[in-house]
Amino acid sequence: MTAKDQGDNSGDEQRLIRQLAELLNDTGLSEIEIEKSGLKVRVARTLNVQSTFAAPPAVAGAPAAAAPAAKSDPAKHPGAVKSPMVGTAYRSPEPGAPTFIEVGSQVTQGDTLFIIEAMKTMNQIPAPHSGKVTAILIENGQPVEFGEPLVIIE
Repeated sequence: MTAKDQGDNSGDEQRLIRQLAELLNDTGLSEIEIEKSGLKVRVARTLNVQSTFAAPPAVAGAPAAAAPAAKSDPAKHPGAVKSPMVGTAYRSPEPGAPTFIEVGSQVTQGDTLFIIEAMKTMNQIPAPHSGKVTAILIENGQPVEFGEPLVIIE
C-alpha cells in the first residue's frame, strides 16, 4: 500500500467517523459501533443534558426514597416500570408545573408517570398497573436508556 493509498483510507475513515457522529446526534443514541472491511469503529458520547425543566426543591435532595428491594436491584423488582425508549425523562409536563408523581402517590393504570423526550417528540409514559409509588429512580431531565427502571409501583 502506498502512502497515497493510506492517506485516502484515512480520509474515508474520517468521513465514516463524522457520519457516525452525525447519526448519533440525529437519533439521540449514546454510542454506535460498526465493522467494515476489517475496520472496527466505535463512536460514543457522553450526554450532557441542559434542561429548562427544574426539579421541585422538595425532591432536589434525592431522586427517590428507594424501597429496600429497589436498592438491591430495581430492575428485578416485580413493580419496576422500565423505560420503553432511549431519551430524556421529565417528571412534570412543563417547567414549573407539579410533578406527575411523588413517592407515596397512588396511581391508576394508565396515569402518566413521566414524559420521555425522544427525537424531539414528547412521549407520555403510563402506569402499567395501579398501586402505590414506592421509589422514583430517576431525576428530572435525566437521560434514560431502553429498559432502565424508572419507578417502582407496588
